[in-house]
Amino acid sequence: MARRAASHAGSWYSSSASTLSSQLDEWLDEVPDSIDDQGKLPPSGARVIIAPHAGYSYSGPAAAWAYKSLDLSKAKRVFLLGPSHHIYLSGCALSACEYYETPLGDLKLDRTTISELHATRKFDTMSLQTDEDEHSLEMHLPYIYKVLCRAFSNDPASFPHLIPILVGATTAALERTYGALLLPYLRDPSSVFIVSSDFCHWGLRFSYTYYLPASPSSAVPRHLRAKDPPPSAPPIHGSISRLDQMAMDAIQTGRHESFLDVLKETGNTVCGRHPIGVVMAGLEKLEAEERSESDGSKKRKFRFVRYERSSDVTKVSESSVSYASAFAQL
Repeated sequence: MARRAASHAGSWYSSSASTLSSQLDEWLDEVPDSIDDQGKLPPSGARVIIAPHAGYSYSGPAAAWAYKSLDLSKAKRVFLLGPSHHIYLSGCALSACEYYETPLGDLKLDRTTISELHATRKFDTMSLQTDEDEHSLEMHLPYIYKVLCRAFSNDPASFPHLIPILVGATTAALERTYGALLLPYLRDPSSVFIVSSDFCHWGLRFSYTYYLPASPSSAVPRHLRAKDPPPSAPPIHGSISRLDQMAMDAIQTGRHESFLDVLKETGNTVCGRHPIGVVMAGLEKLEAEERSESDGSKKRKFRFVRYERSSDVTKVSESSVSYASAFAQL
């Protein structure tokens, strides 16, 4: 079967195995061994993470917070869900490859689980060109390889296998459908889920200049125009932070519908909103299935541990992309 080449190596991240390995180790080691009241990382059962997928010079340090939080102690398979940037896809698609290459080494795909998903007749198959063009999946592969090396004593033969899923422009109903299809794997303590998403893409070049005035305020939210003077209450980057916080707060409620409502209200350009929606819908089903007094508030809901932006925008002519990392314990 086909092998997916590391097509973005040498541009979005280093193609040198030694350089890349050192960078990933440095970023992971910079994350504290424990955070707030959570205790030692990774938290037990933190089998689901959200992490960014921009070039490593932008989002590599932020992604480390998610990967340091990922509990691989029982992992036998790794699901990787990322948004489609290059082709229109109404549902989800699976890879036809047997191996995904990285500068650090190859990751083997779980063809058995991929066949199980295909058997539902709900998944398309990516062409090799589509697979290699998409960066939202590839940008996670070196990190996955690195944390597997750390968790499995640098023994690639013992690594869990990978199930990449490309998620298209899914409706809310389809996200619930795919969430239900993934529910058996979310239940399984040996399944790990990585959700690929950047957060707000702000600026004229992204056709998104939504601005939230300071609250309380008589001014109403609006889309800034190129000729508008720079606002200061708050500055644009303050508004972007609030927009992202609204999205993160909605995700942390564990309610799929709440997340969709915030996106509808603000139009926030969270590029992984559909993979996030699929996993949130699955987790919500899992919570309804297993709800109990002892674990209803902390488990099966995301907790954000890091938030960054590529720059602090003050003028309408400027732009930025936001990066956030989170984990959920199951």
